[in-house]
Amino acid sequence: MTKIVIALAGNANVGKSVLFNQLTGLHQHIGNWPGKTVERAEGTLHFKGHIIDVIDLPGIYSLSTFSTEELITRDYIAVEKPDVVINVVDASVLERNMFFTIQLLELETPLIMALNQVDLAKKKGIIVNHEKLEELLGIPVIPTIAIKGVGVHELLEKAIEVTKKARTRPAKIKYGREIEERIERIAALVRKLKIGYPARYVAIKLLEGDREIKEIVGEISSKTVSVAEKCAKEIEHIHGHACSTVIASERYNIANRIASKSQQLVVPETGLLEKLDEITIHKIWGYPIAVTVTFAMFFTIFSFGNFFSDILNVALRGVKPLVETVFGVGMSGTLIWGAIEGVIAGITIALPYIVPFYIILGVLEDSGYLPRIAFLMDNLMHEIGLHGKAFIPLILGYGCNVPACFGCRIMETHRERLMATFVTTLVPCAARTVIILGLAGKFLGIGWALALYGIDLLIIFVLGRIAFKVLPGGPTGLIMEMSSYRVPHLNTVAKQVWFRLEEFVYIAFPLMIAGSFAIKVLEVANLLEPIGKAMSPVTMTWLGLPAITGVVLIFGILRKELTLIMLAALTGTSNFAMILTKTQMIVFTLVTMFYIPCIATIVALVKELGWKNALYITLFEILFAVFLGGIAFRLLLLV
Repeated sequence: MTKIVIALAGNANVGKSVLFNQLTGLHQHIGNWPGKTVERAEGTLHFKGHIIDVIDLPGIYSLSTFSTEELITRDYIAVEKPDVVINVVDASVLERNMFFTIQLLELETPLIMALNQVDLAKKKGIIVNHEKLEELLGIPVIPTIAIKGVGVHELLEKAIEVTKKARTRPAKIKYGREIEERIERIAALVRKLKIGYPARYVAIKLLEGDREIKEIVGEISSKTVSVAEKCAKEIEHIHGHACSTVIASERYNIANRIASKSQQLVVPETGLLEKLDEITIHKIWGYPIAVTVTFAMFFTIFSFGNFFSDILNVALRGVKPLVETVFGVGMSGTLIWGAIEGVIAGITIALPYIVPFYIILGVLEDSGYLPRIAFLMDNLMHEIGLHGKAFIPLILGYGCNVPACFGCRIMETHRERLMATFVTTLVPCAARTVIILGLAGKFLGIGWALALYGIDLLIIFVLGRIAFKVLPGGPTGLIMEMSSYRVPHLNTVAKQVWFRLEEFVYIAFPLMIAGSFAIKVLEVANLLEPIGKAMSPVTMTWLGLPAITGVVLIFGILRKELTLIMLAALTGTSNFAMILTKTQMIVFTLVTMFYIPCIATIVALVKELGWKNALYITLFEILFAVFLGGIAFRLLLLV
């Protein structure tokens, strides 16, 4: 079987990831680019006797070196040389997408265009003639609706066809005469050098003052760089603007010309989604809608979680007697039951709350509502030194703090990334949602659970405000793209839910089994009581909790849901009303909400912020959680 490597390249929010999921299904894995913190998605499929590797490159708007994502994309295409690059373009904003396409053409890579979201473009009154576009660009153009799988088969067939026939150059983008003359002068010098990039592309980048290209060329020929700098000054003298600005302006003019010749504007359709867009970002009605959506989300999770938790508890009630019958009630039976108990606790306590949460989060992401919440929250986020874009990783934090920490890379400055990552770790993730809803919500009522969420948001605001005052600098303005509303694609949502659940099953469950087993080992070795006594000044004296909770709080560093699961394992019951008072439930929930989420989050902090900042955040959150729990205990005694 022939192996083909396809790279997907395009702007953000053009449906590139949806197309990637359509192509690869579940045969994909996520990692990081070597030496970078940028996520790398890679998948494999078999098609007509070919093994096809698909690389989903970061969503970017140009091939400059202003960001790590842009540098990764450029180097991969130019140096790794995939067999085909599929440029995914949003048909509804063709002109804006053409700016990036023009730069891909300059890289002289085998290129195909996936003209995506043609249905959405038609609703907006934009009809793109893909045959005319193909003629203007000199590359194959395939209309697609990735979310429905339309055009995906044709795209693969065209990719194979491109790899089989002799590679022809795509259309050469021509700039003004004064620029073209200087491009050719520089390119003639570059052709004599051994550089992985095309000579014309290098010449253009040297004129633009691209720092990395200048360094690469300068190491071989400083004369070429000097000639390029002289040419750039000549262009600046002619136009009265920086050479990079002149070239960018020319690209936009070319993009406008291509879009104008290949698309037709008609009267747009006005439907429900367009009206929904207006009302959900309305300066008055948008806020109550956002509050209602949030409340409905947590109420649904609470209702679903309680219902299925009770059903699963009843269904698995007979497992322990069965284990005792098969393995006996001695030491071996106790240890085996400890491991099995971890699985049962994960199924009955964690999964009923995590599954509906991931489903709802997937629907909100795929529908396009999350960016609207970010837009609405921009003014409030500025109060803690951030802008509305930071609200997206905060929302993702309700699913898992690890990807939320990585999501803070969208912030423009190191100060903003530091602040956003810090407040993100305070957001109660799905694991802590298990504790809030499975303990406070189930035994004290949904009102107490929502109140705890409210307290969490208030503390996030207060601590964020303090960090804003302490750290030097100020917030930047909000510049972000809002993709159009769309009906969530069930297949895409299902895959997102599975990938998140897969991590939980493969990472959390082994920890639950190991943790439960370790508890039984400590119990058999009579070490639980000494550990409880050692922790008693904190747990009993300051927090007013039973001594045994010291053990489960330690295990909570591994995964937060372990605190509740271990508590059930230690006490032999998941009816926590029998072992904790109302005050103790609230204090226990508060402490687990605020001390560092889990070991995986600490690792994410180290990767994103360095070990010193990770250590400061970890120690602060542990001490703050204990301090807050003690204060809450004393205040509740007065009520």
